[in-house]
Amino acid sequence: MPWATQSIDAVLLPTDGSDGALAGAKRGIDLAATVDAEIHVLSVADTTDFDDLSLVLDADAVAEERDALEADAEEAVETVATIAQEQAPDLEVTTTIERGTPFECIDDYVDAADIDLIAMGTKGRTGLERVVLGSVTENVLRTVGIPVLVVPPAAENVSLTRETAAHILLPTDGSEGAAAAVDWGVHLADVFDSMVHALYSADTSRLTMGSKPSTILSELERTGETALESVRERAKASGVSVTGTVANGPPAKVILEYADEKAVNIIVIGTHGRSGLERHLLGSVTEKVVRNADVPVVCVPMPNE
Repeated sequence: MPWATQSIDAVLLPTDGSDGALAGAKRGIDLAATVDAEIHVLSVADTTDFDDLSLVLDADAVAEERDALEADAEEAVETVATIAQEQAPDLEVTTTIERGTPFECIDDYVDAADIDLIAMGTKGRTGLERVVLGSVTENVLRTVGIPVLVVPPAAENVSLTRETAAHILLPTDGSEGAAAAVDWGVHLADVFDSMVHALYSADTSRLTMGSKPSTILSELERTGETALESVRERAKASGVSVTGTVANGPPAKVILEYADEKAVNIIVIGTHGRSGLERHLLGSVTEKVVRNADVPVVCVPMPNE
């Protein structure tokens, strides 16, 4: 079968100056350096609430607030640009400041600059949810039509190079959304000279009372083997090493446990798509994995129909 061809020629690093944004930027620079891609650094002066501000502040005060936001944005892009020039001095770096709603500006910039991949951080906190997605990151994941490398705080100081990214985990359920992730996962494995770990979870947690567990489990495992074989074929066609496993249990739990046990360096997973107001909606499995993974996760949207 004809496989989709991927390329990464331009990487976008959105930043708000936070530690989480810097974590995403550093790993995005790693990737750009590995594939010799252009780097675009974007910071958005968030003017979402300025209409409300104008009701309680005079024009001079609103202008002062806008200037302060733009100064912060300027500092944020310059910080990332400096890191990029230190890490990868041969790469072309473009810096841009926009005004508006961050995720909308990011989406527009992706189209205008022909961006192939976005690298972003998450924001961490202690408590019930170890890693809580920043609202901008979550909205970007729901709206853009290209892969997003999401970097948790735990990965801030773990570089992504051919020497360090030896294992890529590629969960699959055999769906169309998973197929797009397979193409990108195999491409990244080729880029980093990594081993692909294809993983299918036979989720028996949703068996109904009237079902025969042994029969349904056997059917799920057969479906899993078919899905894994598709990944094997794709990997072998690209000369990428691959191993495959069918596991039992809730998919997100299985993925996270496997990533820990096998010391996986990157997870590549598909998101679920639909047409309408939100072009791409995060599947529940993908969302759980992104929120709780300790390694970077590449989220791949389904291609537009």
